Amino acid sequence: MEGESIDGLQRVILNERARLLRFLAARGAGDEAEDVLHDLWQRVSVAPAQPVADPVAYLFRAAENLMRDRRRSTVSRERRQMDWHEAGPTPEEAPLGERVLIARERVRQAEVMLAGLGPRVDQVFRRYRLDGVGQAAIARDLGVSLSSVEKDLQKAYRALAELKVQFDAE
Repeated sequence: MEGESIDGLQRVILNERARLLRFLAARGAGDEAEDVLHDLWQRVSVAPAQPVADPVAYLFRAAENLMRDRRRSTVSRERRQMDWHEAGPTPEEAPLGERVLIARERVRQAEVMLAGLGPRVDQVFRRYRLDGVGQAAIARDLGVSLSSVEKDLQKAYRALAELKVQFDAE
């Protein structure tokens, strides 16, 4: 927030932060309440400034909508994963030995690459992408800022994208 102007709805978010977090927690956001509030902040910061008759009510409604969107996204993701696993290969369709070896080698290369980015980046990536822990919870557990967690994830994503380009070239 250094160097940027905070006004309008962002100011209301700062003033109502505790109430918004309690509101989201009461509606089942749990550890994701901070993440939802962060999403709300980001959306408000890029939205064109428009007059809002009741900014507090507007933000509470927007926060609840974001939480619902996240919940729908989670349900959809779980449904896709379940469908994917159910549609997986049957024993007679199992990949041949060579494909299994190639896949294992690529996983090993990805693990080495993530480890090479440093222990915190590796841990943040694994907890967020594999364990499903929210970014705010990871930041709190590691004693770092949410921004640091986001930067660590970006570093891991860039490195994995570069590795994928290498794999595709093979």
